[in-house]
Amino acid sequence: MFADSAKIIIKSGKGGDGHVSFRREKYVPNGGPDGGDGGKGGDIVFEIDDGMNTLNDFRHKRKYVAENGEEGKKRNCHGKKGEDLIVKVPAGTIIRDAETDKVIADMSGDNRRQIVLTGGKGGLGNQHYATSSMQAPKYAQPGQEAIELEVRLELKVIADVGLVGFPNVGKSTLLSSVTNATPKIANYHFTTLNPILGVVDLGDGAGFVMADIPGLIEGASEGVGLGHEFLKHIERTKVIIHVVDAASTEGRDPIADIHAINRELGSYNPELLKKPQVIAANKIDAIYEGESEVIQRLHEEFDAKGMQVFPISAVSKQGVKELLYHVNKLLADMDDTPIVYEQEFFPDSHTVEAYTIEFNPNDKAYVIEGPKIDKMLGYTNIDTEKGFLFFQRFLKQQGILKELEAMGIQEGDTVRMYGLEFDYYKE
Repeated sequence: MFADSAKIIIKSGKGGDGHVSFRREKYVPNGGPDGGDGGKGGDIVFEIDDGMNTLNDFRHKRKYVAENGEEGKKRNCHGKKGEDLIVKVPAGTIIRDAETDKVIADMSGDNRRQIVLTGGKGGLGNQHYATSSMQAPKYAQPGQEAIELEVRLELKVIADVGLVGFPNVGKSTLLSSVTNATPKIANYHFTTLNPILGVVDLGDGAGFVMADIPGLIEGASEGVGLGHEFLKHIERTKVIIHVVDAASTEGRDPIADIHAINRELGSYNPELLKKPQVIAANKIDAIYEGESEVIQRLHEEFDAKGMQVFPISAVSKQGVKELLYHVNKLLADMDDTPIVYEQEFFPDSHTVEAYTIEFNPNDKAYVIEGPKIDKMLGYTNIDTEKGFLFFQRFLKQQGILKELEAMGIQEGDTVRMYGLEFDYYKE
């Protein structure tokens, strides 16, 4: 089955923790700190694979995790960097944040490779914390946490020309007669549930990619039926061909059909109506000789709107050549830069906050919490003088003291962190 959307969870690698160690050399009883830095965590990288054309693979595996960075080592040795994880996707895949639906990356055009999640930075080893007053620091910086995110992958057809029309007007027949595509054709509504691409070869290097966009119904722009699934594929096309049943074999009015589809296109995205549109009045082989009233009405209704009408028969190929050459000329006069969506969501700036500060009016205490605070308290012995100095420096480096002052903290006020209470005094 053609799969054009999937939800997956991606997670970058955590940065390796900095190391605590001291030189141990013969005749040097009190060697200085030599703890190395932790390695950077691996990135999550999305890359186009030209051999892929569906998102089926992502139905079987939902979580993709990069490798963590190694912890630093003694003798000032850095930890090894975590391996990046390369996620292969077909061209035309849009990566969106699952919660906000904002675009993170559009894997189209020249954008063939993009880092979507950056691995955490490695923590600094204890060698970085040596000072004149603390020559043997027993502390090292933990590695930066990984970023985990649920994303939605969406594959949009990349085609120059999109065929639109109600079911059973002959779109699949037209596509199969002018391209190498082999869609299944049958007389059922919604026969084509997935976009099908074919290449139109006009010789001498001329040609274009044509897609049969699945049949639309009124209300599609509001999500009726599979409306949104269908309409999104039209966004990347440059020219729209309305295929209508000029013989009205099912009793449909071709003019009303074109207006109905344009209403759906405009409701979904008004920009779609700015694309060049052409009308393929199909099934003229089923019109009795001399009965060309429908063709005449189409000309009267749409010629003045710049929508050229081409009477064709997808079965006998009558008039098809003229249609294709006209569309090719339209494409030649257009900018051939592919439509690529701009990035709207930047995962690295939406990471979980390292800490939060709230004022509790009941006991007039400033409460500081967060994963970074919790972790720091876990490896720091604040009962010792050196440990408390390290704790104070941490609060200053993280900007916590500055933020407390901005909130109006006064000397003697209470600061609470995970059950520990301190009185605030300015340095």
